[in-house]
Amino acid sequence: MQNLKDDFDSLVAKTSLSDGVNRRGFLKTALGTGFAAAVMPVTAQSVIKTDTTGLTAGEVTITVKGQKVPVYRAQPEGKTNLPVVLVISEIFGVHEHIADVARRFAKLGYLALAPEMFVRQGDARAYTSIPELQKNIISKVPDEQVMDDLDAVVAYAKENGGNTDKLGITGFCWGGRITWLYSAHNPKVKAGVAWYGRLVGEQTEMTPTHPVDVAANLKTPVLGLYGGKDAGIPLDTVEKMKAALAKGGSKSEFVVFPNSGHAFHADYRASYVEADAREGWQRCVAWFKEHGVA
Repeated sequence: MQNLKDDFDSLVAKTSLSDGVNRRGFLKTALGTGFAAAVMPVTAQSVIKTDTTGLTAGEVTITVKGQKVPVYRAQPEGKTNLPVVLVISEIFGVHEHIADVARRFAKLGYLALAPEMFVRQGDARAYTSIPELQKNIISKVPDEQVMDDLDAVVAYAKENGGNTDKLGITGFCWGGRITWLYSAHNPKVKAGVAWYGRLVGEQTEMTPTHPVDVAANLKTPVLGLYGGKDAGIPLDTVEKMKAALAKGGSKSEFVVFPNSGHAFHADYRASYVEADAREGWQRCVAWFKEHGVA
């Protein structure tokens, strides 16, 4: 449960509404619509809105071992042989911010796919607090299941206009951790960009390894974008990860933004830091281009 506590501390910085965040403060909505608001109020003035002009965008469904998994897809309309990027959400699932990130990639010429990773464990909308969500859904999502689902998403991409020889992955918080793990799992991944994903943790049946455990053998270059003021991901864990990576040859790198905390890219939350989010995005796009994804 310590892993869940660390994730919770990262996600929900102290605000006047941090205690007992309820249904009014946490809205899990239909795939790709609305907002999941971890901390209210939504900072509407900073929300980036990417339109669908020139894009094919919306929900598709893939079947993995008999389970239907919804995926938000965005891509240039009528194009094929597209580079592929997997977009992995926070614990709040595929809400409008994640869908918008997918559209941003699509505007750059990618087939962007954001799968709903928690569909088997239940409906997040049935829970009235984030701790309950962590306990009853997120804690029951095994890494093995996530890897299988992402493998299936990659297979879908290959059959639906994507060039999986140009495969990248990026993710935020919970999805940042998964970015490290999937980059180690699938040798087809050309590059990854992990936004403030947890690096260390206790080994459990559901989470048998963590990024620091796979770092030495990692082959894929991953760019880690982290906040120097992130209360849930101490900088000493970043240093541990750097030391582990130094034992291997992935040429992964970290950029730590000293004035940002957790979720500095989340433009719908008070944690958003516009300058660092913009720089992080530019570094993400450049990293993919440098390593053969774009």
